[in-house]
Amino acid sequence: MNRIFRSSFILWTVWRFGLHEMVLSNFKHPSLRWLTRLFSWGRSHKQSRGERLRLALESLGPIFVKFGQVMSTRRDLLPQDIAIELAKLQDRVPPFASAIAVATIERAFGRSVAQIFESFEHEPVASASIAQVHFAVLKDKQGQLREVAVKVLRPNMLPAIEKDLSLMRMMAGWVESLSADGKRLKPREVVAEFDKYLHDELDLVREAANAAQLRRNMQGLNLVLIPEMIWDLCQPEVIVMERMKGVPISQVAQLREAGVDIPKLARDGVTIFFTQVFCDGFFHADMHPGNIQVSVAPETLGRYISLDFGIVGTLTEHDKEYLAQNFTAFFRRDYKRVAELHIESGWVPAATRVDELESAVRAVCEPYFDRPLKEISLGMVLMRLFQTSRRFQVEIQPQLVLLQKTLLNIEGLGRDLDPELDLWNTAKPFLEQWMLDQMGPKKLLKQLREQAPQYAKLFPQLPRLLHAYLKQPQGTAADRQQMTLLIAEQQRTNRLLQAVLYGAIGFILSLVVIHLLDRFQQF
Repeated sequence: MNRIFRSSFILWTVWRFGLHEMVLSNFKHPSLRWLTRLFSWGRSHKQSRGERLRLALESLGPIFVKFGQVMSTRRDLLPQDIAIELAKLQDRVPPFASAIAVATIERAFGRSVAQIFESFEHEPVASASIAQVHFAVLKDKQGQLREVAVKVLRPNMLPAIEKDLSLMRMMAGWVESLSADGKRLKPREVVAEFDKYLHDELDLVREAANAAQLRRNMQGLNLVLIPEMIWDLCQPEVIVMERMKGVPISQVAQLREAGVDIPKLARDGVTIFFTQVFCDGFFHADMHPGNIQVSVAPETLGRYISLDFGIVGTLTEHDKEYLAQNFTAFFRRDYKRVAELHIESGWVPAATRVDELESAVRAVCEPYFDRPLKEISLGMVLMRLFQTSRRFQVEIQPQLVLLQKTLLNIEGLGRDLDPELDLWNTAKPFLEQWMLDQMGPKKLLKQLREQAPQYAKLFPQLPRLLHAYLKQPQGTAADRQQMTLLIAEQQRTNRLLQAVLYGAIGFILSLVVIHLLDRFQQF
């Protein structure tokens, strides 16, 4: 009965905001066009289609709001006007009763709130679709009082999520089966991606672990503050962390009054993002203004404060190489190289003609070079590349979609703070340093350190394996394959040893030359 009621409410909301017109208008069958006219008879909408969709999702509740937020990141699939409107979705969710929060905390830790905390504020300071936050005071192991923030999961979230996800899967199946365009949008895959995000956010320990990793990565940068997790008080339903005090980054006038250097703040935000992307490959993927504050304390004035770590992005070395080379090739207007990178990555079918893809990429990128560099949006370039790639049947990787969404957030935030922000000049050192790290001596030494144990085990076995192979009159296909791999591994080892040898010789020769020059100067 509940499912029937929920389905009826969804269908009524769809009709109320005219969403059926947006869906049925994409189908060419005459009967569907007739249905569109019938259900729309006598009704007109003043709002744009994107605004109507946003309002409908807000009416359907927090799970659909969260779905719209995730969909706003898929700008490779959505029309731009809809994606921009969905990006405005906020978790405007009333808080749940503090008695429920207290009961959840006590159930998670098996103790009363009075036993856990010295004091606990029953009025929540923030409330969102997944959890809400209360402030408290805790006595640490040294007996010192410490201000903390307590994040509590909303009650009965899993049943509500499963119910709505079941309906979303059903609707996605309808959309995919009704038209070829529906199949291209891959609605079932989008719902599956949303399912993953939601279930990840339901485990607050995962969020705590994300925060701990980011805090460790950012320690040496001295530009951002990330709360420390109190691991003794972290459970899937409740996490306790250091309380952070700052001013929301959107309150620029208040930050100026406190003495914060606003242009520097804009540059620092870009520096933090690119450090996370190209140095760590682990980045905060939900950096909207609601999750960012700025410290005004004298000892940390002007530092960012990051909050809410439910969604993070990760990049492999291959992903970072793809991005760095794409940005570098774009900066040089080497569109052929951009096209080649798409094909080499395996995301474009191997039969794709380089010249056709190059022409499409040129049409995307060239207009940006008529503007000053400070007006070029890397996020928009990446989004347009994804949209163009769709014509060539590219499978866009989820981690790059998260990156593009976060890059757009960072750019918008940075330019709101400082319209003169030159993103290229800020990003260029990271790209250059990354390329140097990949091709310079540091990379060689890192590979040697990582692979030394493997080679130490392999060297003593090589003579025996070669001898055993040579004694066999005829090898099977599997033997020949194994031998080929063994020889390739030996050749790789030889190349590394040669590189080390040449490096050592070069180093010794440089010392000799320096010594001779020194002696020459003495004469």
